[in-house]
Amino acid sequence: MTPAPAQHRAGDPTPPRTRASAHPLDSAPAHPRAILSLSLAALGVVYGDIGTSPIYAVRESLHGVHGVLPTSENVLGLLSLVFWALIVVISVKYLAFVMRADNCGEGGMIALTALVTPDSARARLRHRQLLVLVGLFGASLLYGDSMITPAISVLSAIEGLEMVTPIFTPYVIPITIAILVGLFAVQRHGTARIGAIFGPVMLLWFATLGVLGAIQVVQHPGVFAAVNPVHGVQFFHHNGWHGFLVLGSVFLVVTGGEALYADMGHFGARPIRLSWYFFVLPTLLLNYFGQGALVLLDPEAAAHPFFRLAPSWALLPLVVLTTFATVIASQAVISGAFSLTRQAVQLGYLPRVDIEHTSETEAGQIYIPGLNWVLMIACIGLVLGFRSSSRLAAAYGVAVTTDMVFTSILFAVVARDRWKWKLPAVLAMAAGFLVVDLGFWGASLLKIPSGGWFPLLIAGSVFTVMTTWNSGRGLLASRLAEMSMSLEELLERMREPGVVRVQGTAVYLGRHDAGVPPALLHNLRYNRVVHSRVVMLAMRTDSRARVPEEERVDVEQVAPDFYRVVARHGFAEDPEVPGVLDRLRSTGLVIDPEEATFFLGRETLLATHRPGMALWRERLFARLSRNARRATRYFKIPSHRVCELGAEIEL
Repeated sequence: MTPAPAQHRAGDPTPPRTRASAHPLDSAPAHPRAILSLSLAALGVVYGDIGTSPIYAVRESLHGVHGVLPTSENVLGLLSLVFWALIVVISVKYLAFVMRADNCGEGGMIALTALVTPDSARARLRHRQLLVLVGLFGASLLYGDSMITPAISVLSAIEGLEMVTPIFTPYVIPITIAILVGLFAVQRHGTARIGAIFGPVMLLWFATLGVLGAIQVVQHPGVFAAVNPVHGVQFFHHNGWHGFLVLGSVFLVVTGGEALYADMGHFGARPIRLSWYFFVLPTLLLNYFGQGALVLLDPEAAAHPFFRLAPSWALLPLVVLTTFATVIASQAVISGAFSLTRQAVQLGYLPRVDIEHTSETEAGQIYIPGLNWVLMIACIGLVLGFRSSSRLAAAYGVAVTTDMVFTSILFAVVARDRWKWKLPAVLAMAAGFLVVDLGFWGASLLKIPSGGWFPLLIAGSVFTVMTTWNSGRGLLASRLAEMSMSLEELLERMREPGVVRVQGTAVYLGRHDAGVPPALLHNLRYNRVVHSRVVMLAMRTDSRARVPEEERVDVEQVAPDFYRVVARHGFAEDPEVPGVLDRLRSTGLVIDPEEATFFLGRETLLATHRPGMALWRERLFARLSRNARRATRYFKIPSHRVCELGAEIEL
């Protein structure tokens, strides 16, 4: 059971701990050198996406499909919008507020959704069904973002070669595709081997951003007047509806903000905040203001303000550095997609998939082969379909803005229900965030005909799979329950004269809430055989990212040599049967995995017109079930000790 949240005084601005066990980083000693090391590492993973936005954000605002003329009023207005977007969305919303809502140190949409759907009180689960759907759709949107980010980032960097010499123009697309293929090809090696260079490279990248911007700002210091929000208000007054459309391009400066929250479990909140406030934010602002100063001095530079910051002799090195930075930014969102998928699998929203660990020390470094190649094909397709970063920018932002709106809503629910903040304070906070979020969201929705439909199509497809799989698992559980029997009836049947007791230990995997495991019933009904020692083992995923060691296993002896075991793990942990057996030794129940026989049920699902799900969803669920990763590999059970007993189940 999930422990009750700690008592908290209503209206206290400091939330109580919403996790059952602290993240390891929270308990680590706050040694300055350790904090600096983590802050440097955060540069390479967390800030890759938002750190590469200067390549195209100002360009799209001034020279894109909905760009405005590069007049003094427009440039100052845009810079004001950029400044306050970074302050309100990133500095205040995500770093000051949302990152407080951690789930055992983990962040992201799935972790936030788990916080608003506690394990207890099924009535509350029904009441929160809409919130769960909101969270799932928000998580689904990130898959579209994981496809667009590598494509637009790498393509925008390689387009810089055109400024070195037009000779490169015909080769921009092939070079981009080659880099993307290489990027996805090395994913199987994991970030452990190449992660060491991420931080230093991004340190050089952000330093370069700051220096290039500062050179221009010194020549036109008047751009700092844009800090006054009046310029942003006047921008809308002068440009009207057109000014609102430009918000869709201005939003590009905060894309990647959701990664700050999603990657919190890797580094902890403190290093991420320190990196932002003391290094990332100042260098980004210098670069954006530097681009604005350059355009004020030379309006022709609006076509490529980022690359025009560099002198001609430094252009080629800048393109190379930009390419490295965009590859790192792409790596971050790809790794995020892997982590999101594992969390969804653990919580029962996606079928089991092949998950490979690429590091012996870092559990979060994983590789999912199937998803990796799907993302690669999608990225290449986007590059071939849109053929320029400017066109891709028209598809970029719809998914992220929608995700940010959902984050504000779910965070408000956590603040009210988990932390007991006063309702007026919660409403004021949510309203402030949503005014900004909905403004960006509305402007981004206008991109749908120009390519914004793509991330929505991806999100809709993933959302359909998630909800179908989750509902299908519930339907399958109810069908199995109809075929099952009570534990008392089982024990009575085991005492019948025709039942043979054989030597050995049998471990039956099943659902803890669905009565007797189907494999045990089949063995008893058809083989009339029961082992001398029987263990019914249920692997349960909590809504917490991590489960305390003392809560991991519950053992109940229901009869002599007959046990019911419930093993709990968090959605950021791997459910491995050998680890469960090791923990059982401390309870006195010793099971040798090389001597026991593991029985698993293998159901063949048949779609029917019985009440349950729509026929097409039942067929989809059956297909997903057939292609799911085998339970033997997923739970790390010795394959030579497994016996599967199958049955046909009508849904």
